[in-house]
Amino acid sequence: CVQPSVPPVPNYKLSMSIPEWLQAIQTYMKMLQYNHTGTQFFEIRKTRPLSGLMETAKEMTRESLPIKCLEAVILGIYLTNGQPSVERFPISFKTHFSGNYFHHVVLGIYCNGRYGSLGMSRRSDLMDKPLTYRTLSDLIFEFEDSYKKYLHSVKKVKIGLYVPHEPHSFQPIEWKQLVLNVSKMMRTEVRKELEKFARDMRMKILKPSSAHSPMKERSRGKSLSPRRRQASPQRRTCRRDKS
Repeated sequence: CVQPSVPPVPNYKLSMSIPEWLQAIQTYMKMLQYNHTGTQFFEIRKTRPLSGLMETAKEMTRESLPIKCLEAVILGIYLTNGQPSVERFPISFKTHFSGNYFHHVVLGIYCNGRYGSLGMSRRSDLMDKPLTYRTLSDLIFEFEDSYKKYLHSVKKVKIGLYVPHEPHSFQPIEWKQLVLNVSKMMRTEVRKELEKFARDMRMKILKPSSAHSPMKERSRGKSLSPRRRQASPQRRTCRRDKS
């Protein structure tokens, strides 16, 4: 019997530009394919330290199984480690369609004054975006416009902090440093909030919200209690991201 081919893990070459390198990573993730099976092959606990999540990413490259959006974010971080000019941060979307809520996450990329993304989705325009957007809000509005094609209305956007390039770091990823109820805001207001946040991120003055204000973080939403945080988001994030 013919063994299924295992896609080779991309290697960065000095001759590559950063956009070419990101394209190679995205092509690799597409070769793994989107997981339509209903079974999640890799357990991703968002509260785990970065070092543990990087071990899971390594496992993904060994197993070459189909992945969903949350796994793609972790894999994207793993494959872009060691490229200090490439900043990575999670972008999460909560959308509403036909009486149901859907959750989706991509890996935001910032490099050389431009924004883009890596990710996986059932929809080709809800995953990777080229490194061409001048502002963070331009990138977010591009996703919002893509969602409209599928009659999804974006309710919330959550932006995390830059993920350290240290793969052995014991700190967890900060998934939601900025939470915007975009459905209740004007675009000008959303743009203003996103640009202020992006500026603070570039200046590296933001610290994980859990580090300086646990009470404030808890007050933002009932789903942030530790027990539910471990039990639900990772399963919910991609279960029905955009059916």
